[in-house]
Amino acid sequence: MLITMEMRWFERGEIPTEIERWFNQDSLGGQIKSLEDQEDWYLYLPKSNYLGIKLRQGKLEIKWRQAELKVLHFGELAAGKAEKWAKWTCEDPTSKCFIPAEVAGKESWMSVKKMRSQRVYQDCAVELTQLKINGKDSWSLAFEATGEDNKLMDNLQAVASQVFKTYPGSKLQAKDSFAYPSWLSVVGESR
Repeated sequence: MLITMEMRWFERGEIPTEIERWFNQDSLGGQIKSLEDQEDWYLYLPKSNYLGIKLRQGKLEIKWRQAELKVLHFGELAAGKAEKWAKWTCEDPTSKCFIPAEVAGKESWMSVKKMRSQRVYQDCAVELTQLKINGKDSWSLAFEATGEDNKLMDNLQAVASQVFKTYPGSKLQAKDSFAYPSWLSVVGESR
């Protein structure tokens, strides 16, 4: 089991060019990972903002929200809700289970196509992700802190404070800050 402290925002449309440029600049620090292009399959659980179940790259992942914490403010440009999550990952060594083809087309599963850029700092990853679901574009900016339980909030705040010093985009608001289960409930209503 992995425990994380997370903060994420979702916006409609494509990632604005100035945010993409900002995220890819060397001065932002951290180690940048290569762009990931993937399709995840989420079990659609309407009105469930505390549980996420998905198939990703031959694995079944289950996330359970342990706590909704305070709204964190980073100057005038960003306010986001911090949440503590527990994640379990199951892998089938035979590669006969957890196959997206088994769930594709079933009403209870939703395909989310992702193009994800990631920067990794000591105990926190920052993601900028282009999303496509139901033929519609959205994008997300997220922070996911790991490490010792009593340092998760400090890790998240330290990296977010550093990263937001140069953030060029429009204001990120607490009302748009939530995890994938909440976002899927909103976009799933329009299926």
